[in-house]
Amino acid sequence: QLSLVQSGGELVQPGGSPRLSCQTAGLTLEYYHIGWFRQSPGKEREGIVCISGIDGAIWYEDSVKGRFTIPKDDAAKTVYLEMNSLNLEDTGLYYCALSFRGIRTHQEMCATVSADYWGQGTQVTVSP
Repeated sequence: QLSLVQSGGELVQPGGSPRLSCQTAGLTLEYYHIGWFRQSPGKEREGIVCISGIDGAIWYEDSVKGRFTIPKDDAAKTVYLEMNSLNLEDTGLYYCALSFRGIRTHQEMCATVSADYWGQGTQVTVSP
């Protein structure tokens, strides 16, 4: 699915704070859980942050908790991933995704790497 359009790749040094965007191209954000996923080199894709479209509760993967947040602009139908204090292990291909709120929980979305719509991915490379 190419319903979600993500911003371009980022080349950052350790400690950097890039901001990724995800344009939903007509999808109404209020109807969906929102998730960001990462595929690190040599590893499977995993959920790193998922936010509930029902009550706004947020689940974070341990390695990003306290460093990553998911702002959104409902009017612009755009979600963001704000990343802070990046380290070398944050390098990977990042995907945004939407999951209809009535089908699964946001925690299940992250745990099972399941969604109804996916972005094309954004490469984030952290290098000194």
